[in-house]
Amino acid sequence: MRHKFLYSAAALLLASLTSQANASTYQLSFGGPGVSGALTLTYGAGTDSKYPQATEITAINGLFTDTNIGIVNATITGIVPINHAAPEATNLLAPNDFSKFPVAVGTMDGSLSYDNLIYFGGSPQTASDYPFHGGILDIYGLLFTINNGDVVNFWSNGITPGTTLPDYGVAVATSATTLDYTGGVAITPEPSTLLMLGTGLSGLIVTLKRKV
Repeated sequence: MRHKFLYSAAALLLASLTSQANASTYQLSFGGPGVSGALTLTYGAGTDSKYPQATEITAINGLFTDTNIGIVNATITGIVPINHAAPEATNLLAPNDFSKFPVAVGTMDGSLSYDNLIYFGGSPQTASDYPFHGGILDIYGLLFTINNGDVVNFWSNGITPGTTLPDYGVAVATSATTLDYTGGVAITPEPSTLLMLGTGLSGLIVTLKRKV
């Protein structure tokens, strides 16, 4: 009887995780030095043509804070549409949805890059000259607007040496200038933790089946 109870509990939790991953919305929170946010991401069936495991985010809402520049609980007003910009010629791994938002001052190439893709199984390497990857976003990430007219870029730096979970970054900008650029941001809970938990439960179910 105890084995049957444990099997049922594990199966129910796995079903819950699967349901969350397959839902049309996904909720996450993040925090780091001076920045935080609570996001609800809406996605459909569309995927990136180069990375079919990447699902396109179609809408976003929630709140964003950046006390480094005096923004507190700003309302997120929408996602910036992808524009299929051309990456650098040597970057053969950029997604098809790679896009750019022009920023005149404060960025290396005069723009913020983004692709509005979500990877429930963890992002792969998406830049030829940057090997680190992992996280529910890739290194280009999301670009969304807030109610004061600024744009916010939120991306994953991947799992770097000496770490076990991805590090995320946040930039706030206008078309004229970059207002803030912050690293050391974490998602709570990091979706990969849920995936590992699901994998562990799968093993538990196999074990329980053998014991029954």
